[in-house]
Amino acid sequence: MAQVHYISSDFLTLEMIDKILNGKYSLALSEEAEQNITQCHAYLQQKIKDTDQSIYGINTGFGSLCNKKISPADLEQLQRNLMMSHACGTGDEVPQEIVKLMLLLKIQSLSYGHSGVQLQTVKRLIDFYNREVYPVVYQQGSLGASGDLAPLAHLCLPLLGLGEVQFQEYKLASEHVLEMFSWEPISLKAKEGLALLNGTQFMSAYGVYTLLMAKRLSRQADMIAALSLDAFDGRTEPFNELIHKIRPHKGQLQTAEAMRALLDGSQIANQEKQHVQDPYSFRCIPQVHGASKDALAYVEQVFLTEINAVTDNPNIFPDEDVIISGGNFHGQPLALALDFLAIAVAELGSIAERRTYQLISGQRGLPDFLVAEPGLNSGFMISQYTAASIVSQSKQLCTPASVDSIPSSHNQEDHVSMGANAATKLYKVVHNTERILAIELMNAAQALDFRRPLQSSNQLEQLVKGYRGVVPFVSTDRVLHYDISSSIEFLRAYPF
Repeated sequence: MAQVHYISSDFLTLEMIDKILNGKYSLALSEEAEQNITQCHAYLQQKIKDTDQSIYGINTGFGSLCNKKISPADLEQLQRNLMMSHACGTGDEVPQEIVKLMLLLKIQSLSYGHSGVQLQTVKRLIDFYNREVYPVVYQQGSLGASGDLAPLAHLCLPLLGLGEVQFQEYKLASEHVLEMFSWEPISLKAKEGLALLNGTQFMSAYGVYTLLMAKRLSRQADMIAALSLDAFDGRTEPFNELIHKIRPHKGQLQTAEAMRALLDGSQIANQEKQHVQDPYSFRCIPQVHGASKDALAYVEQVFLTEINAVTDNPNIFPDEDVIISGGNFHGQPLALALDFLAIAVAELGSIAERRTYQLISGQRGLPDFLVAEPGLNSGFMISQYTAASIVSQSKQLCTPASVDSIPSSHNQEDHVSMGANAATKLYKVVHNTERILAIELMNAAQALDFRRPLQSSNQLEQLVKGYRGVVPFVSTDRVLHYDISSSIEFLRAYPF
């Protein structure tokens, strides 16, 4: 029997989201959430009947058309037109794991009872999530202000029986999926289209996905770096707690502690060294990896705030009897954080490539390119080329999107965040860094085998033992593409 996560006002954490996704939980509204949604919708409908005032997006046009009053008879058509006209996405399709997160986060935001939507609308989004009906959403089209308008329009088009969905590995017209489940199209009421389209769930979903992945990569980077250091016959003095206590950045302290634990008991680490110092890519692991950890901690706080917030507009406050048009849809907090996270994760890849280069360079008793008979065999030479190429691409992708803004809607929306572009760039960077770490692991495990019969620490030997069950030692040249692919799969499966 599937486990159920009840949407409520309880604080949603990254760990909870990870559990919901990996545990294949289904979603349901708590009694509290149902009450919040129902009361807000009823309040809004009564407010519309009782007032002749213009209320933005409810009985007016949108954007620079906000001064155009709409007659009561046309309010439902207004919302339907909004949904269709804003579905201007293009480019590559958003990966299904991100669309699934978009659905979860949109449902969460609507559940607080400040958006004015019908209960059946939120329940249909839950149906999509639980039945694994994933709307086809496109990566390009959002300015990251006024919310993620184009992506969210595509996310919600299937509510109306419009657009396309992915279902059981097929792309289908949404009307056919509605028929399949005997679902009637939703008839949008006043303000509903705007509630669905205004919001930051495209940026937020990418942010949550990449944060979860970045936290895993950070742990992996420490362990693989420790393996590389031992394989390089590196020194452990740079991880001494005394050094880090006098420059006590939290991430630096955490990384130094992790390195000490990972190398504890290593015969290689404890043997006498001939060299006085290691290159920065080894000696400064706590400072570099630690800075990325601190960046991740900041970004996590930004996104925890966002995913537990109401981000559409206008916002409805039934208890205070007020409807306020503001700017909670503006993605600036996310855009800055997404750019920062891309830089932090890219740096984990950048320093990993440098350690890979040191390992293949024929130093410290290791053979050139980590292979017997170099010359006849090229060994791991080109694996470093690949890592360098990926690092270079990540550097280009780290040009911040958040420093740009292009006015839109007759200059009514005259400053935008471009956070959606920051989000899609970041998605590429985290996957790039995963590939670079896989290449470093491949080289480090190979180098360690040239230190035998000396042993590394228990933790690192267990890592290598598990890895060797997937990728065997390279004695003569072979096609390393397959080893890199297997190394990536190993990183995703091994309990770091």
